[in-house]
Amino acid sequence: MQETKPRRFISLNESSIFFKKFLEKREKTTVLSGAGISVGSGIPSYRNAQGEWKAGKPLAHQDFVKNEHSRQRYWLRSYAGWRKIKEAKPSKAHVALQRLEAKGKILTIITQNVDRLHQAAGSKNVLDLHGRLDRVTCLSCSKIFSRNFIQEMLKKQNPFLEESENINPDGDANIESSFTHHLKTPLCQACGGTLKPDVVFFGDSVNKNLVEKAYHSVACADSLIVIGTSLSIFSGYRFLRQAAKLKLPVIVINPGRFRGEELADIHLVHEADEVLSLLL
Repeated sequence: MQETKPRRFISLNESSIFFKKFLEKREKTTVLSGAGISVGSGIPSYRNAQGEWKAGKPLAHQDFVKNEHSRQRYWLRSYAGWRKIKEAKPSKAHVALQRLEAKGKILTIITQNVDRLHQAAGSKNVLDLHGRLDRVTCLSCSKIFSRNFIQEMLKKQNPFLEESENINPDGDANIESSFTHHLKTPLCQACGGTLKPDVVFFGDSVNKNLVEKAYHSVACADSLIVIGTSLSIFSGYRFLRQAAKLKLPVIVINPGRFRGEELADIHLVHEADEVLSLLL
């Protein structure tokens, strides 16, 4: 475990110079990204600069599985927000990471995001730690459906559904409706089972194989760059702890506070686009 180190608050210009020099010395960096990297794509982050929830805690896994009304409310809000998530374009930060990967600087990108924007930017070696929002899975038979197909199904069964621009980081929208109790939730066309977006809801467990791959990518790296996450949940924080245990250099790019500040070597207190766009 590293000793406690003070955070360094440096200017954007200093951040850029430092970051470029750091990358020049690295050949196999692993990146851990969070919601902050997609802010430039029009998708808001979960937390404010103090690490507090902006719109309350996300839907819990057990609520979705056990409560029909929770599923009705989720699909109402998810239908409303899906189009904006689907049409989101990679940010400057996503593009910069793709170019760094193409140059052989980045070994793996571990992302806590479910928006698939790293892949849309062209990055190849990406681990979707929390799943992907563009797929829906059956909780009974595990059949996979495309989110676009489910969107059409929802609209056919519930003509009153409407889209919204007011989205949350996980793709649903900040809306309420008197029609919620009337919503017909989508069911599996193969077995009639409950359908769930192919993502890890709050309180659920991350796929063990993915976690092992992520641990391996950190172990094989020569540094860890953490971008746009407060690391408030253990899912991502564990990799910062691993990097510190391995004595890897760690840089965190995040405008606010983050868990495990004492384990990082440098904190660039900026948005992801601000720092990474300078590499373009």
